[in-house]
Amino acid sequence: MLDLYTDYLICSFGQVSATGLSRLLSDEISHDTVTRFLAAEPKTSAHLWRVVKPLVRAVECESGVLIIDDSIEEKPSTDENELISWHYDHSKDRTVKGINFLTALYHSCDVSLPVAFDLVTKTQDYFDPKTRRTKRKSAVTKNERYRMLLRIAVHNEVKFRYVLNDVWFASSENMLFIKHSLHKEFVMPLKENRKVAFSLTDKQGGHYTAVSLLTLTAETTQEVWLEEVDFPLSLVREVFTNEDGTRGVRPLVTSDLALSFDQATKLYQKRWSIEVYHKSLKQNASLEKSPTRTPTTQRNHFFAALCAYVKLEGLKVKTKVSHFSLKSKLYLSAVKAAYAELVKLNPQPLAA
Repeated sequence: MLDLYTDYLICSFGQVSATGLSRLLSDEISHDTVTRFLAAEPKTSAHLWRVVKPLVRAVECESGVLIIDDSIEEKPSTDENELISWHYDHSKDRTVKGINFLTALYHSCDVSLPVAFDLVTKTQDYFDPKTRRTKRKSAVTKNERYRMLLRIAVHNEVKFRYVLNDVWFASSENMLFIKHSLHKEFVMPLKENRKVAFSLTDKQGGHYTAVSLLTLTAETTQEVWLEEVDFPLSLVREVFTNEDGTRGVRPLVTSDLALSFDQATKLYQKRWSIEVYHKSLKQNASLEKSPTRTPTTQRNHFFAALCAYVKLEGLKVKTKVSHFSLKSKLYLSAVKAAYAELVKLNPQPLAA
């Protein structure tokens, strides 16, 4: 059923449902069979690992990177529950309703594969005095979920050297965890209000300077010490171009002091792979197109969409064609089939 359902998610261009899959297969599999599949035991990262492991082992190398980020599967019309809730979307600067999920994405040899995931569940109610409304919150923080995903990847012996993430996960606690507990390196951005010292002596004396006030020569590195981090970091300032053509500056720190400016910035550029993954998961694997109503069926549809993405990535490796090009080919074939069927019906020509 997982094979059939994931193929259906890849082939579909509109809403996906148990009835839709049953009709696609000419009722060879009933609507109830598909419903039972979605309502079965909730799938977890352990189930995903069994699916993705062979492909990971085929492409992994010691220089691979692990990228962690979160995103939101928007479900504006679905009833709220512990899984479907309101979350702040920093890319839109507002709250949206849906499933907030975190992914550990392994990137090696131009292949990007999800090796672990976690869905944010808001199981606790609390009263917000500002809005005077009862709201939901999670008992586990996102940073705790972040570290859990890293533990899973290490437990599964995924070969990687560097961890990449955006500024929302660049906490001192996460840096210490990666360096001391996992014995890995990282490259991550800093907020402009973070404070750094230029030597261990300055750190011990409490002499810090805000990142926003630093003057750093272009394309150079600067050894710095962060508050609450007991090892030195290498700081670089990356200049990048925004989608609107404007230029921005991003301060990056890495725990690997041997990295040059070019090496650090090129490593961090690999983080963009997870943005491509999020887009493909939503547009090519039908993540947001299911009308499932219960937390279990919503979880299992999410898991199936991840597996559909893995299938697409495997096809990309085999055919050297991107997910979006593969989906376009499927769409063109579907239009051709529809046109051929219309011709068979021999519609009356329009009067001149």
